[in-house]
Amino acid sequence: MTFYSSTGYHYEQLLWHQSHTMPREGVLSPNPSPKRGDMTSSLNDFLGGIASVVWGPFILMPLLLGTGLYLTIRLGGLQFRTLGRAIRHAFIDKSGEGAGDISNYQALTTALAATVGTGNIVGVATALSIGGPGALFWIWVTGLVGMATKYTEAYLGVRYRTTDKYGKQQGGPHTYLRRGIPGGLGKFLAIAFTLFTIFASFGIGNLTQGNSIAAGMEDTFGMDPLVSGVIIFFGVGAAVLGGIEGIGKITSAFVPLMIVIYVFGGITVLALMADQIPAALSLIFTDAFTGTAATGGFVGSGIMLAIQFGVARGIFSNESGLGSAAIAAAAAKTEHPVRQALVSMTQTFIDTIIVVTITGLVIVTSGTWEMGREEAAVMTAAGFAEGLPGHWGGTIVSVSLIFFAFSTILGWSYYGERSVVSLLGQWASVPYRMIFTVVAFLGATTELELVWTFSDLANGLMALPNLVGLLILSGLVARETREYLKFDPHLKNDPDEVARFVQSQGMNWQ
Repeated sequence: MTFYSSTGYHYEQLLWHQSHTMPREGVLSPNPSPKRGDMTSSLNDFLGGIASVVWGPFILMPLLLGTGLYLTIRLGGLQFRTLGRAIRHAFIDKSGEGAGDISNYQALTTALAATVGTGNIVGVATALSIGGPGALFWIWVTGLVGMATKYTEAYLGVRYRTTDKYGKQQGGPHTYLRRGIPGGLGKFLAIAFTLFTIFASFGIGNLTQGNSIAAGMEDTFGMDPLVSGVIIFFGVGAAVLGGIEGIGKITSAFVPLMIVIYVFGGITVLALMADQIPAALSLIFTDAFTGTAATGGFVGSGIMLAIQFGVARGIFSNESGLGSAAIAAAAAKTEHPVRQALVSMTQTFIDTIIVVTITGLVIVTSGTWEMGREEAAVMTAAGFAEGLPGHWGGTIVSVSLIFFAFSTILGWSYYGERSVVSLLGQWASVPYRMIFTVVAFLGATTELELVWTFSDLANGLMALPNLVGLLILSGLVARETREYLKFDPHLKNDPDEVARFVQSQGMNWQ
């Protein structure tokens, strides 16, 4: 049985084939099918070829990484200077009293629900199985610069949000691209982002996750996919039909628990293999700049594969630059965009620097990365099993995979709904939720080869208009951030003081 990542395992298959196969009539074939004349197979190949280019080393990966580096410099290394304050404000400080639908903590957990997915387990294993242990170093680099990207898009999400006639917040790239960039360019970028987000919400955020949950339930508990589909149907329906308030309440309790269980299991494994950690760290840093020799089932890789798969995995894991998290941030109760943006920034830190690191260190320390790419689906479970007695290691990983996939569905349901409302109006909200719930059932009971490929493409295309917008609006974000942190460096000023400051800034936000 094979598990897939929330946003990247299938794509990493595309990258592998791009690096190790010859193009066939100009089109890369990510998953060759024996029925080559079949229309579906041909369409899958075609979309796979486009996805491999979009997500390849010459478009999105350098653009995403470059934007993160640029924003890091433009913001003066904000993620390093303010991380402690941001974590305190997210988890300790009293929730904001400003306008919004959910607390800043619930906005954070909703975004974490969408990004902490099965890719944190299987996707990392795939990257290490192809790029070697050095890929983990480049995952870290991507996560660190991605924090600046996540801050910027969350800031803009709150800065340009609007309030609809029902009192609900509407914000994200589909809003700040249109409102922040004048003329036809902003409208075009906003519409492009909106459409691709809707497609991605049904694909990478729904169908594929339902499929992963059903596969996990069958593998772990012997449950028939049809039964799993019914459970998913009622579980998702109960969550999403309640809107962002219901999703926020669920994720605020559910997401920290699932992360703690997985991280605690990983830390236990590492503690039991503590004597091997120094050698593992040395291997990671050395191989990041030298490549990795063939060993065991691992076929060997050069430095470029380590960078390519490390950056790809980091991007897939934290979604910094895709713009999705800005939609959740826009719903937060907060007195100022800076406050929520700093909270949102911690999402990338938790996802990449904590959860992904646990996975990567377990795999490298246990030596399971040497099993080879064909065993990537079971690599993490095998690593956990090395340190934990009996079946505990495999059980923790299997259950985490199921929980991570379900949480991804919840987060993406809100992203898709807000995008549909932005495009069609508030009337489309409830119909979207109903259709989304039905689609989750279909995902559990249907083979999804073409859907995976299309989802990867839509997920990648989301990032292009958003990144253009971040670069155009980066000056405004940098200026207003400096002004606010000079006024409230410790994020301690009361709401009345902040309200007066907002008025003095002339900010038109709600």
